[in-house]
Amino acid sequence: MIKIDGIKIPTPSDYMVGIMDLSKAERNARGTLIIERIATKRKIELSWNYLDKEDLSRLLKLVSPVFFKVEYIDPQENAWKSGTFYVGDRHVGALDYRNGNIRYKDIKFNIIER
Repeated sequence: MIKIDGIKIPTPSDYMVGIMDLSKAERNARGTLIIERIATKRKIELSWNYLDKEDLSRLLKLVSPVFFKVEYIDPQENAWKSGTFYVGDRHVGALDYRNGNIRYKDIKFNIIER
């Protein structure tokens, strides 16, 4: 469903694509709103209910560079699309710790188009 730097990542439990218009807006002397669309960017919200420690580590390392390439399914284009993205804050919960092994749950982060 999604690749980072050409590597398939585990299929997310939730996958939400936000389509964001970056605009400059102001009103003219008549009060009419003038909008200049600068760009349209994607924000992809990803989450996983559970990941094992190896998959989680690999995933977090893939998004650790400042910028990275992403291939994803774009709902507006109804096709695969690619772009350069960066990651927002990463959140990881611990389910439990047994016999020296930790299991992770509720992994969430957003990737935002550059």
